[in-house]
Amino acid sequence: MLVDRDSTRTADPGPPDTPPRGSPAAADARRAAGLVLALVLLAAVCVASVAIGARSMAVGDVWHGLFHYSGTDDDVVVRQLRVPRTVLGLMAGAALGVAGAVMQALTRNPLADPGLLGVNAGAAAAVVSGISFLGVTSTTGYVWFALAGAAAVSVLVYAIGGTRSATPVRLALAGTAVTALLQGWTSAVELTDRVALDRMRFWQVGSLASASMATVRDVAPFLGAGALLAFAAARPLNAIALGDDTARGLGARLTRTRVLAMAAITLLCGTATAACGPIVFVGLMVPHVVRGITGPDMRWILPYAAVLSPVLLLGSDVIGRVVTRPAELQVGIVTAVIGGPVFIALVRRRRMAEL
Repeated sequence: MLVDRDSTRTADPGPPDTPPRGSPAAADARRAAGLVLALVLLAAVCVASVAIGARSMAVGDVWHGLFHYSGTDDDVVVRQLRVPRTVLGLMAGAALGVAGAVMQALTRNPLADPGLLGVNAGAAAAVVSGISFLGVTSTTGYVWFALAGAAAVSVLVYAIGGTRSATPVRLALAGTAVTALLQGWTSAVELTDRVALDRMRFWQVGSLASASMATVRDVAPFLGAGALLAFAAARPLNAIALGDDTARGLGARLTRTRVLAMAAITLLCGTATAACGPIVFVGLMVPHVVRGITGPDMRWILPYAAVLSPVLLLGSDVIGRVVTRPAELQVGIVTAVIGGPVFIALVRRRRMAEL
């Protein structure tokens, strides 16, 4: 009896190492591929930030300033102005995005931003006090005062919220109250001290124009420490998102995680605010977009936010340098103009409204 061998063959199952579509491994592969694309986009925006500015320059002049520095005017613009500006925008954008993602996870509030717990207000109040009462004028001085103010406010908010019962609602309410108080203090100092008002007017808009490599070196250790704390808190923050009781059942240490997260927010947001001024919508909007790509897992949200937030910040800075040539529109204004309508569109979507 003859047997048709072709009829007895089974379907080819494919390579044995290929994960089934829809499996966690396949989802992680897609997220990893998306992160690579985001990195490519970030690299392109960084190149644009160095090559494009209020002063028109040929590509050859930009290349010469980067790799064959000889002290010409164009070389100085590229090496001493645009490169530090790009590096600081990269660091500050990543810091604001990661801080916003951590804050939204900590408070379980998708509308939370780095100003919710009073960190921005504490930084601003400390800086304006240093300017008015101690004559602080350097960016380095701003950084230290802003960090001190942000740290003090974080401790105060956590104490008001209750060290053992610091629920997301308590922290949000305490942060709102402290923010209102500090904003009143800042306004009072500015109105009574014209010098402080003149200096704070530029800083409060949010700008990368005063960036320098000295500023980058000053803020880098604090931003690095804040990033390490944020990524260390990613897994327990996933547990907290399920609710306090469930998180305890999964072995999460709630108080420790919240202290860790608040320390990360303080370092990241306080330092970025000190270096660039309060820049809005970056830490609020980008985590929303990222969650639509990665889902709720903080282990993926944080890397995506760290990459895509500088894309928004540096892209906005490039736009601000081009649209009003030879003048310049501050990046804080551009992010507000771009971020406002986009964020409204996001929250009007049913998926966002149900969060």
